[in-house]
Amino acid sequence: ALAPRCGWVLPGLEQRLAVPAIVCSASARPYAAAAKPAKKDAKRGRQEKVQEKPRPRQRQLMSKPVDDVYLTWLYRRPCYQLEQAVGMLKRFQQLDFTHPKQFVYINVFLDMALQKKKKVDPFSSSVTLPHRFTDEVNKVLVFTENEQEAEVAREHGAAIVGGVELIKWILEDEIQADFYVAVPAIMPKLIPLRNKLRRKYPTTRRNSLGSDIPKMLQFFRECHEYAVEDESIIKTRIARLDMPTEHIIANLKTIIHDICTFKPSNFDPIVRRLVIRSSTSEGLLLDLNGILPQVEKAEEKEEENAADEDQQKPVQESVST
Repeated sequence: ALAPRCGWVLPGLEQRLAVPAIVCSASARPYAAAAKPAKKDAKRGRQEKVQEKPRPRQRQLMSKPVDDVYLTWLYRRPCYQLEQAVGMLKRFQQLDFTHPKQFVYINVFLDMALQKKKKVDPFSSSVTLPHRFTDEVNKVLVFTENEQEAEVAREHGAAIVGGVELIKWILEDEIQADFYVAVPAIMPKLIPLRNKLRRKYPTTRRNSLGSDIPKMLQFFRECHEYAVEDESIIKTRIARLDMPTEHIIANLKTIIHDICTFKPSNFDPIVRRLVIRSSTSEGLLLDLNGILPQVEKAEEKEEENAADEDQQKPVQESVST
Protein backbone atom coordinates (compact mmCIF):
# COMPACT_ATOMS: atom_id res chain seq x y z
CA ALA A 1 0.00 0.00 0.00
CA LEU A 2 2.88 2.34 0.68
CA ALA A 3 4.61 1.54 -2.59
CA PRO A 4 4.19 4.13 -5.36
CA ARG A 5 2.12 3.28 -8.36
CA CYS A 6 3.72 2.45 -11.67
CA GLY A 7 4.78 5.52 -13.57
CA TRP A 8 5.29 7.64 -10.54
CA VAL A 9 8.71 9.21 -10.06
CA LEU A 10 9.91 10.58 -6.78
CA PRO A 11 11.01 14.22 -6.69
CA GLY A 12 14.67 14.63 -7.70
CA LEU A 13 15.04 11.00 -8.74
CA GLU A 14 14.76 11.85 -12.39
CA GLN A 15 17.66 14.23 -12.17
CA ARG A 16 19.78 11.66 -10.38
CA LEU A 17 19.11 9.05 -13.00
CA ALA A 18 20.02 11.49 -15.75
CA VAL A 19 23.45 12.31 -14.30
CA PRO A 20 26.20 9.63 -14.81
CA ALA A 21 27.00 7.72 -11.63
CA ILE A 22 30.80 7.66 -12.26
CA VAL A 23 32.59 9.79 -9.74
CA CYS A 24 36.32 10.51 -9.83
CA SER A 25 38.14 9.09 -6.84
CA ALA A 26 40.28 12.18 -6.65
CA SER A 27 37.29 14.44 -6.40
CA ALA A 28 35.68 12.15 -3.81
CA ARG A 29 38.86 12.10 -1.70
CA PRO A 30 40.97 15.10 -2.56
CA TYR A 31 43.67 14.07 -0.08
CA ALA A 32 44.15 10.54 -1.54
CA ALA A 33 46.39 11.58 -4.42
CA ALA A 34 48.85 13.31 -2.14
CA ALA A 35 48.82 10.59 0.53
CA LYS A 36 51.40 8.29 -1.06
CA PRO A 37 54.00 10.97 -1.87
CA ALA A 38 53.62 12.30 1.65
CA LYS A 39 54.32 8.88 3.14
CA LYS A 40 57.33 8.41 0.87
CA ASP A 41 58.72 11.80 1.84
CA ALA A 42 58.27 11.02 5.54
CA LYS A 43 59.97 7.65 5.16
CA ARG A 44 62.84 9.20 3.19
CA GLY A 45 63.21 11.87 5.87
CA ARG A 46 63.45 9.24 8.62
CA GLN A 47 66.08 7.33 6.66
CA GLU A 48 68.13 10.47 6.17
CA LYS A 49 67.92 11.23 9.88
CA VAL A 50 69.11 7.72 10.71
CA GLN A 51 72.01 8.05 8.28
CA GLU A 52 72.94 11.47 9.58
CA LYS A 53 72.89 10.26 13.19
CA PRO A 54 76.53 9.63 14.21
CA ARG A 55 77.45 6.13 15.26
CA PRO A 56 78.27 5.71 18.93
CA ARG A 57 81.99 5.55 19.49
CA GLN A 58 83.30 2.30 20.90
CA ARG A 59 84.96 2.97 24.18
CA GLN A 60 88.59 1.90 24.18
CA LEU A 61 89.11 -0.91 26.64
CA MET A 62 91.39 -0.18 29.56
CA SER A 63 94.33 -2.46 30.15
CA LYS A 64 94.37 -3.28 33.86
CA PRO A 65 91.84 -2.69 36.66
CA VAL A 66 92.91 -0.95 39.86
CA ASP A 67 90.41 -2.57 42.26
CA ASP A 68 89.48 -6.19 42.90
CA VAL A 69 85.86 -5.57 41.85
CA TYR A 70 85.32 -4.11 38.38
CA LEU A 71 83.18 -4.37 35.23
CA THR A 72 84.84 -6.98 33.04
CA TRP A 73 83.44 -5.52 29.81
CA LEU A 74 85.39 -2.30 30.38
CA TYR A 75 88.79 -4.02 30.46
CA ARG A 76 90.77 -6.30 28.23
CA ARG A 77 90.86 -9.93 29.22
CA PRO A 78 94.09 -10.51 31.17
CA CYS A 79 96.65 -12.87 29.66
CA TYR A 80 98.78 -15.03 31.97
CA GLN A 81 101.99 -16.97 31.70
CA LEU A 82 101.48 -20.74 31.81
CA GLU A 83 103.18 -21.33 35.15
CA GLN A 84 101.37 -18.36 36.70
CA ALA A 85 97.99 -19.62 35.46
CA VAL A 86 98.53 -23.12 36.88
CA GLY A 87 99.45 -21.57 40.24
CA MET A 88 96.25 -19.51 40.17
CA LEU A 89 94.15 -22.63 39.51
CA LYS A 90 95.70 -24.31 42.52
CA ARG A 91 94.93 -21.26 44.70
CA PHE A 92 91.34 -21.15 43.44
CA GLN A 93 90.88 -24.75 44.60
CA GLN A 94 92.19 -23.95 48.07
CA LEU A 95 90.03 -20.84 48.47
CA ASP A 96 86.87 -22.53 47.19
CA PHE A 97 87.44 -25.76 49.17
CA THR A 98 86.78 -27.86 46.05
CA HIS A 99 88.08 -31.33 45.30
CA PRO A 100 91.90 -31.27 45.00
CA LYS A 101 92.02 -34.07 42.39
CA GLN A 102 89.73 -32.41 39.86
CA PHE A 103 90.72 -32.44 36.20
CA VAL A 104 92.48 -29.61 34.35
CA TYR A 105 91.10 -28.73 30.91
CA ILE A 106 92.22 -26.66 27.95
CA ASN A 107 90.14 -24.99 25.23
CA VAL A 108 92.20 -24.54 22.06
CA PHE A 109 90.82 -22.13 19.45
CA LEU A 110 92.26 -22.92 16.02
CA ASP A 111 93.01 -21.02 12.83
CA MET A 112 92.13 -23.59 10.14
CA ALA A 113 92.60 -21.25 7.14
CA LEU A 114 95.01 -22.10 4.33
CA GLN A 115 95.52 -20.54 0.90
CA LYS A 116 92.47 -18.90 -0.70
CA LYS A 117 89.33 -20.77 0.40
CA LYS A 118 91.09 -23.93 1.50
CA LYS A 119 91.28 -24.90 5.15
CA VAL A 120 92.46 -27.69 7.40
CA ASP A 121 89.85 -30.41 7.76
CA PRO A 122 88.65 -31.20 11.29
CA PHE A 123 90.90 -33.89 12.74
CA SER A 124 91.42 -36.15 15.72
CA SER A 125 94.64 -37.52 17.11
CA SER A 126 96.11 -39.66 19.87
CA VAL A 127 99.23 -38.82 21.82
CA THR A 128 101.16 -40.37 24.69
CA LEU A 129 101.41 -37.91 27.57
CA PRO A 130 104.63 -37.80 29.59
CA HIS A 131 102.66 -37.96 32.86
CA ARG A 132 99.53 -40.09 33.08
CA PHE A 133 96.73 -38.57 35.13
CA THR A 134 94.20 -41.40 35.14
CA ASP A 135 94.23 -45.13 35.74
CA GLU A 136 91.75 -45.75 32.93
CA VAL A 137 92.97 -48.11 30.20
CA ASN A 138 91.58 -47.89 26.67
CA LYS A 139 89.76 -50.88 25.20
CA VAL A 140 91.68 -52.06 22.11
CA LEU A 141 90.45 -54.58 19.51
CA VAL A 142 93.00 -56.46 17.39
CA PHE A 143 92.19 -57.88 13.95
CA THR A 144 94.28 -60.93 13.06
CA GLU A 145 93.69 -64.46 11.78
CA ASN A 146 97.08 -65.78 12.85
CA GLU A 147 96.87 -67.83 16.06
CA GLN A 148 100.36 -66.88 17.21
CA GLU A 149 99.65 -63.14 16.70
CA ALA A 150 96.33 -63.54 18.49
CA GLU A 151 98.06 -65.12 21.47
CA VAL A 152 100.61 -62.30 21.58
CA ALA A 153 97.80 -59.74 21.48
CA ARG A 154 96.00 -61.37 24.42
CA GLU A 155 99.21 -61.49 26.45
CA HIS A 156 99.78 -57.74 25.94
CA GLY A 157 96.32 -56.67 27.05
CA ALA A 158 94.08 -56.70 23.97
CA ALA A 159 90.43 -56.56 25.00
CA ILE A 160 89.13 -58.39 21.90
CA VAL A 161 91.03 -60.46 19.33
CA GLY A 162 89.55 -61.98 16.20
CA GLY A 163 89.25 -62.03 12.44
CA VAL A 164 86.51 -61.72 9.84
CA GLU A 165 83.90 -63.13 12.22
CA LEU A 166 83.98 -59.83 14.19
CA ILE A 167 82.77 -57.74 11.23
CA LYS A 168 79.11 -58.73 11.66
CA TRP A 169 79.11 -57.99 15.39
CA ILE A 170 80.77 -54.59 14.88
CA LEU A 171 78.28 -53.57 12.18
CA GLU A 172 75.40 -54.49 14.52
CA ASP A 173 77.00 -52.58 17.44
CA GLU A 174 77.32 -55.77 19.46
CA ILE A 175 81.06 -55.15 19.85
CA GLN A 176 82.59 -51.71 20.46
CA ALA A 177 86.11 -50.60 21.35
CA ASP A 178 88.03 -47.39 21.90
CA PHE A 179 90.64 -48.26 19.26
CA TYR A 180 90.95 -50.82 16.47
CA VAL A 181 94.32 -52.33 15.47
CA ALA A 182 95.04 -54.67 12.57
CA VAL A 183 97.86 -56.54 10.84
CA PRO A 184 98.42 -55.92 7.09
CA ALA A 185 97.36 -59.44 6.01
CA ILE A 186 93.72 -59.00 7.08
CA MET A 187 93.13 -55.48 5.76
CA PRO A 188 91.51 -56.47 2.39
CA LYS A 189 88.79 -58.29 4.35
CA LEU A 190 88.00 -55.27 6.58
CA ILE A 191 86.76 -52.98 3.79
CA PRO A 192 83.08 -53.36 4.90
CA LEU A 193 84.05 -51.63 8.19
CA ARG A 194 85.50 -48.51 6.55
CA ASN A 195 82.28 -46.43 6.74
CA LYS A 196 81.38 -47.82 10.15
CA LEU A 197 84.68 -47.12 11.92
CA ARG A 198 85.57 -43.97 9.95
CA ARG A 199 88.43 -42.29 11.83
CA LYS A 200 89.05 -45.38 13.92
CA TYR A 201 89.60 -47.54 10.83
CA PRO A 202 93.15 -49.01 11.04
CA THR A 203 95.68 -47.02 8.97
CA THR A 204 99.42 -46.60 8.93
CA ARG A 205 99.00 -42.83 9.33
CA ARG A 206 97.45 -43.39 12.75
CA ASN A 207 99.98 -46.12 13.59
CA SER A 208 97.08 -48.57 14.03
CA LEU A 209 98.17 -50.82 11.15
CA GLY A 210 101.36 -52.82 11.45
CA SER A 211 103.05 -56.04 12.44
CA ASP A 212 104.39 -54.96 15.84
CA ILE A 213 101.31 -55.82 17.91
CA PRO A 214 102.90 -55.27 21.37
CA LYS A 215 104.05 -51.76 20.40
CA MET A 216 100.64 -50.78 19.02
CA LEU A 217 98.85 -52.15 22.07
CA GLN A 218 101.14 -50.31 24.48
CA PHE A 219 100.46 -47.02 22.69
CA PHE A 220 96.69 -47.28 22.24
CA ARG A 221 95.97 -48.68 25.71
CA GLU A 222 97.58 -45.63 27.38
CA CYS A 223 97.25 -42.86 24.76
CA HIS A 224 95.19 -39.69 25.14
CA GLU A 225 92.74 -38.87 22.34
CA TYR A 226 91.39 -35.44 21.37
CA ALA A 227 89.32 -34.16 18.44
CA VAL A 228 88.25 -30.90 16.80
CA GLU A 229 84.72 -29.77 17.72
CA ASP A 230 82.57 -27.17 15.94
CA GLU A 231 85.18 -27.07 13.13
CA SER A 232 87.74 -24.98 15.06
CA ILE A 233 87.80 -25.81 18.80
CA ILE A 234 89.49 -28.54 20.81
CA LYS A 235 88.29 -29.18 24.36
CA THR A 236 90.19 -31.82 26.29
CA ARG A 237 91.50 -32.60 29.75
CA ILE A 238 95.23 -32.72 30.25
CA ALA A 239 95.99 -33.44 33.93
CA ARG A 240 94.77 -33.43 37.53
CA LEU A 241 95.05 -30.31 39.64
CA ASP A 242 96.97 -32.08 42.42
CA MET A 243 99.80 -33.01 40.04
CA PRO A 244 103.06 -31.00 40.19
CA THR A 245 103.03 -27.84 38.10
CA GLU A 246 105.87 -29.17 35.93
CA HIS A 247 103.85 -32.26 35.01
CA ILE A 248 100.78 -30.20 34.06
CA ILE A 249 102.90 -27.93 31.87
CA ALA A 250 104.63 -30.88 30.19
CA ASN A 251 101.30 -32.53 29.32
CA LEU A 252 99.89 -29.29 27.93
CA LYS A 253 102.92 -28.63 25.72
CA THR A 254 102.86 -32.21 24.42
CA ILE A 255 99.26 -31.83 23.22
CA ILE A 256 99.86 -28.35 21.76
CA HIS A 257 102.93 -29.51 19.83
CA ASP A 258 100.94 -32.43 18.41
CA ILE A 259 98.13 -30.08 17.33
CA CYS A 260 100.61 -27.82 15.53
CA THR A 261 101.69 -30.68 13.25
CA PHE A 262 98.34 -30.59 11.42
CA LYS A 263 99.10 -27.28 9.67
CA PRO A 264 102.18 -26.55 7.52
CA SER A 265 104.77 -24.40 9.24
CA ASN A 266 104.84 -21.85 6.39
CA PHE A 267 101.33 -20.69 7.38
CA ASP A 268 100.23 -18.82 10.50
CA PRO A 269 100.21 -20.98 13.67
CA ILE A 270 97.13 -23.15 13.92
CA VAL A 271 96.68 -22.31 17.63
CA ARG A 272 95.04 -18.87 17.79
CA ARG A 273 93.98 -18.74 21.45
CA LEU A 274 94.44 -21.01 24.46
CA VAL A 275 92.42 -21.11 27.68
CA ILE A 276 93.13 -23.29 30.73
CA ARG A 277 90.71 -24.07 33.56
CA SER A 278 89.83 -26.67 36.15
CA SER A 279 86.48 -28.36 36.74
CA THR A 280 85.31 -25.63 39.15
CA SER A 281 87.29 -22.53 38.14
CA GLU A 282 87.01 -19.79 35.54
CA GLY A 283 88.99 -19.96 32.32
CA LEU A 284 92.37 -18.19 32.19
CA LEU A 285 93.71 -16.90 28.88
CA LEU A 286 97.32 -18.00 28.29
CA ASP A 287 100.21 -16.21 26.66
CA LEU A 288 101.28 -18.37 23.70
CA ASN A 289 104.91 -17.27 23.88
CA GLY A 290 106.94 -20.25 25.05
CA ILE A 291 104.09 -22.71 24.45
CA LEU A 292 104.01 -23.00 20.67
CA PRO A 293 106.90 -24.89 19.05
CA GLN A 294 109.64 -22.67 17.68
CA VAL A 295 109.67 -22.94 13.88
CA GLU A 296 112.44 -21.30 11.89
CA LYS A 297 111.39 -19.75 8.62
CA ALA A 298 112.80 -21.21 5.41
CA GLU A 299 114.22 -17.81 4.37
CA GLU A 300 116.21 -17.49 7.58
CA LYS A 301 117.63 -20.97 7.08
CA GLU A 302 118.66 -20.13 3.51
CA GLU A 303 120.38 -16.94 4.68
CA GLU A 304 122.23 -18.85 7.39
CA ASN A 305 123.32 -21.51 4.91
CA ALA A 306 124.50 -18.84 2.46
CA ALA A 307 126.49 -17.09 5.21
CA ASP A 308 128.12 -20.40 6.17
CA GLU A 309 129.10 -21.03 2.54
CA ASP A 310 130.62 -17.53 2.24
CA GLN A 311 132.68 -18.14 5.35
CA GLN A 312 133.90 -21.51 4.09
CA LYS A 313 134.97 -20.22 0.65
CA PRO A 314 137.95 -18.11 1.85
CA VAL A 315 139.18 -21.01 3.94
CA GLN A 316 139.05 -23.37 0.98
CA GLU A 317 140.84 -20.83 -1.25
CA SER A 318 143.64 -20.36 1.29
CA VAL A 319 144.08 -24.13 1.56
CA SER A 320 144.22 -24.54 -2.21
CA THR A 321 146.89 -21.80 -2.51
